[in-house]
Amino acid sequence: MELNAFIDHTNLKPNATAADIEKLCDEARAHGFATVAINGCWTALAAERLAGSGVGISTCIGFPLGAMTTEAKAFEAARAVADGTTEIDMVVNVGRLIQGDDDYVTRDIAAVVEAAPGIPVKVILECCLLDDGQIVRGCKDSVAAGAAFVKTSTGFSKGGATLHDVALMRAAVGDGCRVKAAGGIHNADEARAMIEAGADRIGTSLGIAIVEG
Repeated sequence: MELNAFIDHTNLKPNATAADIEKLCDEARAHGFATVAINGCWTALAAERLAGSGVGISTCIGFPLGAMTTEAKAFEAARAVADGTTEIDMVVNVGRLIQGDDDYVTRDIAAVVEAAPGIPVKVILECCLLDDGQIVRGCKDSVAAGAAFVKTSTGFSKGGATLHDVALMRAAVGDGCRVKAAGGIHNADEARAMIEAGADRIGTSLGIAIVEG
């Protein structure tokens, strides 16, 4: 299995510099990765750097907590689109999901989907903070809101992707959307196991190590 096209090559560090993002883009181009996953302030730079490469841009919004207002998330998404993003990774409002406010969660996601017409939106559930029932509800809310993916983790909380969570999400969304596994995926064996469990995309800062073995 060629893993390159599954990988969102990631640098979401708060101390990333323009040089770091340029390096990330150049690596993604050289290895044929699906996208680079970056914070919003770097979207325009990445769009210029990757022009004509076939490598997309996954701009992360509401990151990493997801606890800002819906209006702020929608504005951030619209700005990312204007700056040239090709995909958006948004963090769900975890607290609202935990307390059972599915209407709020669905509206929050839908506002981002509407602010980014034609752009695939990945919804980060932060599974390490949820039980199985909450994960399933988050998946259902994401599908109802028109998301293109559900995603396991930001990589900035207390845990990353697990095979259990990926399989649970895959079953919950059915054909409604795709699944991205992210957080704590270190090597090719782990990446393949996530794909076999149901992941369609892998988010990792170790993409080169994964594809080069």
